[in-house]
Amino acid sequence: MPLEIVRNDITKMKTDAIVNAANSSLKMGGGVCGAIFHAAGPQALQEACDRIGHCTVGEAVYTKAFSLDADFIIHTVGPVWEGGANNEESLLRNCYRNSLELAHQLECGSISFPLISTGIFGYPKEAALRIAISEIEVFLIDHEIYVYLIVFDKQSFGISEKLYQSLAAFIDENEVTALEKKDSRYRKVREPNLDLYPQLEENRVEAPIDIELEDFFEDMDESFSERLLRFIDEKGMTDTQTYKKANIDRKLFSKIRNSPGYTPMKKTIVAFAIALELDLHETDELLEKAGYKLSRSHKFDLIIIYFIKRKNYKIHEINKALFAFDQMLLGA
Repeated sequence: MPLEIVRNDITKMKTDAIVNAANSSLKMGGGVCGAIFHAAGPQALQEACDRIGHCTVGEAVYTKAFSLDADFIIHTVGPVWEGGANNEESLLRNCYRNSLELAHQLECGSISFPLISTGIFGYPKEAALRIAISEIEVFLIDHEIYVYLIVFDKQSFGISEKLYQSLAAFIDENEVTALEKKDSRYRKVREPNLDLYPQLEENRVEAPIDIELEDFFEDMDESFSERLLRFIDEKGMTDTQTYKKANIDRKLFSKIRNSPGYTPMKKTIVAFAIALELDLHETDELLEKAGYKLSRSHKFDLIIIYFIKRKNYKIHEINKALFAFDQMLLGA
């Protein structure tokens, strides 16, 4: 996927560029900076940084990656948090924007970022994460590059306590356990009351009894790819808008479009549903074309249902929630 959140050590990432949260003098520091220096080879990297000499806050420079499994280290200097009144947000946005632009100039196909300024520089993690994602999203509109945001733990990529508790309650109220699935009484008595797919009686539409048999079979034989493309047309979106909003790689979208028999992973199909802002019935229809369905037996599915019911189609907000519950993320 173009933007992926990974819980890992950034020095272990195998990307064309790795971003170092540097200091202005480009000296080996602590935290992420110290880890990158040690992994790259501190003496060789320090000599390369000394030849550059300085980097202004918000700007980005690069060196070779030496012993890291990458081609380049992009060094960017984040702002020190001083309460938010000293242009910290603008400077932090510049860090991501200038690092991405430099990676593009270096013809990098992939780049790994830490959460810049959230260590000893003290930038609040939730605000820093919001800035990182928004700047990366803007860049990806016009560029094709794989971006990895590296975090060490859930606290680095968390959601608000209010949202977490709301999701936890929704899952607890609606999740069907394996034991309950075997209980026919549960299926008969409780399922209709969950109201995951509400439909008012007066809004029910009866299927016309004079439907053409030919039309019926034509709809039944429609492939996932064909239904996806029809949804794109129905929603008035372009292919590019759709796969970028879905956090899907252009090559994968091309494969789906040109290979009607190809079936992508469930999380990829759900990502398209979110990008197209499908309701629950439309989402089920798209999933069904690929042999999937939303199930109340899985946290992933319930989280998706939670957001769709609330008409929240911001894919990276959904991914934050999925990450918090240790679920696979949307995209491909």
